[in-house]
Amino acid sequence: MLKFLSLSSGSSGNCYYLGTDQHAILIDAGIPVRTIQKVLRENGLSFGKIMALLVTHDHTDHIRSAGSLGELYHIPVYTTKEVHQGMEHNYGMAKKLTNASRRNIERDTPFYIPGTQFRVTAFTVPHDSTDNVGYFIEYGDGNEVVRFCLATDVGCVTADIRHYLSLADHLVVESNHDINMLMDGPYPAYLKKRVRGEGGHMSNKECAELIHDVWHPSIRHLFLCHLSAENNDPDLAYRTAARALQSEGVRVGQDVVLSVLLRDSPSLVYDFDPQHNPPPPPIQLEIDFD
Repeated sequence: MLKFLSLSSGSSGNCYYLGTDQHAILIDAGIPVRTIQKVLRENGLSFGKIMALLVTHDHTDHIRSAGSLGELYHIPVYTTKEVHQGMEHNYGMAKKLTNASRRNIERDTPFYIPGTQFRVTAFTVPHDSTDNVGYFIEYGDGNEVVRFCLATDVGCVTADIRHYLSLADHLVVESNHDINMLMDGPYPAYLKKRVRGEGGHMSNKECAELIHDVWHPSIRHLFLCHLSAENNDPDLAYRTAARALQSEGVRVGQDVVLSVLLRDSPSLVYDFDPQHNPPPPPIQLEIDFD
């Protein structure tokens, strides 16, 4: 049984856990190592089982503890060459990685985490970092495979993002801000422009449209991540996504679990059951969210 836990999700720190009784991985490490250890321990999960850290991009809220995990705990850190280069110059990550813990990966090229059944494929996600990738992760073998996909800090939706999300049964997708809250809020004009730009973040409405477009009946979990503290509200993000699902007759809570991942507290631990058959291709439908 593959378990999922969000330890933290937002601009103050991002970290996600996927694991079994044998092996586990982290996606991003933007919170202190002691916090990671504490949250895992409180949820009955083993820090010592972590075999890899996957990094999406080189902003501090995603890499704060990457150097410590790699150098002090000898957990290999996987990301693109460009992200590794950006991490070297980010002062928010005090301990830098050496070649011993650094692993370079290529987009759209699947690889296995050694000694595990985690098969990982990175794909491009537009953002104003040195580089940014999402992760499509398969766990298991034969006809019983868990398919998981994470896309965060999404400046704009691309065909690649749609493709990989449409393959997964368990999705983590950015729902960063409500457009009206952002535009009417306290951010200065340049920051509002940055958030709304193609190197910024995805709104609730854009997230809902994306969820609608990639929906297929094999999806079991949808998690909304990286919510803004100033420009969003968890209930608003949830209702916007739920409306997109309900427009297709999807019964939220029955056909799919829809959850908002909070900035300042861990999520529940979710069990991901393997799907016995590959998901059908998504049906592209038109819907107006205005």
